[in-house]
Amino acid sequence: MPLTSDEKKKIIKDFSVVQGDTGSPEVQIALLTHKIQKLTDHLKIHAKDFHSRRGLLNMLSKRRRLFNFLVKMDKKRSDFIGKKIGLA
Repeated sequence: MPLTSDEKKKIIKDFSVVQGDTGSPEVQIALLTHKIQKLTDHLKIHAKDFHSRRGLLNMLSKRRRLFNFLVKMDKKRSDFIGKKIGLA
């Protein structure tokens, strides 16, 4: 269930802060959100896939930590990403 390179490039282009940015919290949160959505759809079909459920919980925790970091560092950027993705 990994992201295709086209999906990843599109997400990076949409959420990057500067040209060639792949490691900013905004990009990481956006990539994790897309992965979480895909995995959630998978788990709706395969309800007993507990290994994937554990991975989903890890991704949710990582996204929450990144978002909390961004809130501490720059409230304006966190509000923007939250509205654009639908977290806030």
